[in-house]
Amino acid sequence: MNHLYYGDNLEILRKYIADNSIDLCYIDPPFNSKRNYNQIYNNVGLEDKAQAQAFIDTWNWNELAEEGYKEILGNNKGIFTSQTIALISGLQEVLGKSSLLAYLISIALRVVEIHRVLKPTGTFYLHCDPTSSHYLKLILDSIYCSQGGDFLSEVIWKRTSARNDSHKWNQIHDVIFFYSKSHKYTWNKQFTPYDPDYVKKFYRHVEEGTGRKYMLDNLTAPELRNGSSGQPWRGVDPAIKGSHWKYAIETLDKLDSEGRIYFPKKFGGVPRYKRYLDEMPGVPIQSIVTDIDSLSAKSAEKLGYPTQKPEALLERIINSSSNENDVILDAYCGCGTTVAVAQRLNRKWIGIDITYQSISLILKRIEKAHGSKTLNDIKLEGIPKDIKSANALANRVDDRTRKEFEKWAILTFSNNRAAINQKKGADKGVDGVTYFLDEQQKTQKIILQVKSGKVSSSHIRDLYGTVTREKAVMGIFITLESPTKDMLKEANSYGLYTHKAMGRSYPCVQIVTIKDILENNKRLDIPLMLDVLKSAETASKSVQLSIFNSQEAS
Repeated sequence: MNHLYYGDNLEILRKYIADNSIDLCYIDPPFNSKRNYNQIYNNVGLEDKAQAQAFIDTWNWNELAEEGYKEILGNNKGIFTSQTIALISGLQEVLGKSSLLAYLISIALRVVEIHRVLKPTGTFYLHCDPTSSHYLKLILDSIYCSQGGDFLSEVIWKRTSARNDSHKWNQIHDVIFFYSKSHKYTWNKQFTPYDPDYVKKFYRHVEEGTGRKYMLDNLTAPELRNGSSGQPWRGVDPAIKGSHWKYAIETLDKLDSEGRIYFPKKFGGVPRYKRYLDEMPGVPIQSIVTDIDSLSAKSAEKLGYPTQKPEALLERIINSSSNENDVILDAYCGCGTTVAVAQRLNRKWIGIDITYQSISLILKRIEKAHGSKTLNDIKLEGIPKDIKSANALANRVDDRTRKEFEKWAILTFSNNRAAINQKKGADKGVDGVTYFLDEQQKTQKIILQVKSGKVSSSHIRDLYGTVTREKAVMGIFITLESPTKDMLKEANSYGLYTHKAMGRSYPCVQIVTIKDILENNKRLDIPLMLDVLKSAETASKSVQLSIFNSQEAS
């Protein structure tokens, strides 16, 4: 059974993920790299405090940061190493209580938990950009290296092609740190294809009869390999050049009988070993990755996340550091690239994200790739299942998730087909929108509004005004509270919309309660729904959907 958790990954890691249960963890936490680094370092830009939604890539010093800072310095539950405590204390002296320190504390709290849940043979990858990688490595060192683990590699991924910035060296790469929990860890050697120019240069020989390409390699080495390696063979004495044969004489005879030895025509020439191209797996993967491109706007994988990572990158990581049936964790799973690849490679997986939009998108992604039956093998945690939990979501005080109730209600009611309004500030009465095709194959729009507080008939009139202004044909009013008789009367007064091709009519304004959604499984029932979760698709020739305006985890 795979697990998909909706909520704060720190809380979920502590509450649900057992010690020593994860084989591989990859995270790609967001960071506000688009801001000027001087602003981040010096805590300039207080206007960003208004942008507190989880998808908006900002970090601020607030109550959560203060609480985390005290937790580390007080060594809550004894889980922080002395190195981590000293590091965070020192960083506070350097950075002050800034947005940058808030970010580093947030990561430190979670990486400590990730270290706890990893198996002794487990490995950890952290994907970031150079904006704060130097600080992040110090934090990772203080957690892993101080407890018997190892820093294994700094992987550089060439994320984009050449850019044009005349004021500095152009930044075109991301950084991926690779750590192990102990000195014994899972590693499966991976290879990349040879460069065509390399093949042309070195594998320039072609064997007669078979047509196999091969290169010539040394059969000698400077040091003694075995008892017979210094003896002459086939009239050639390696000692003349101060060398020894790489193999025993018996092995050389065997290689010759197999046609693996090349003898120069020149008398006295040293035989060479024939290394065939079709027997070579390729180049062992290197720490600089240039053969995996970022996703273009036309990529089939593209889901509308600006920082979505290509599946090929996660495939290389998962194949390298795990085996089939191992458990893969992504604590910032975003649009679900890690879990999608883990599913395809027959791994078990755990995904965590703080936004329901991500949960919705991941479910849609898995369903599209593997069929609806696959969803039966995913256990959803943290999703409202009754009125009590829906109320709890609606009344969260955490500003990072203040719009999560709206997103959950809209995406659940629309079977994950609606687009959430991501505009900052006033939403002008549009919390979500979805589209369908009418009998003339024209795109028609439905407006969705969500209210969790007290409601009245004035809200219904406002919704109809929004429907008219937006040139939509229907409006859906989703409410946590039960509607009044006046509200129902007001909604009925706006009549019906008839879909002539289907021969069905729908209220122009419809009221749906959260109770209907949870207890009666009520869903939007409109034919020919467009799959608008994929923002690269166009709803009409004149309307381009852009669902996600913020950064991904992975």
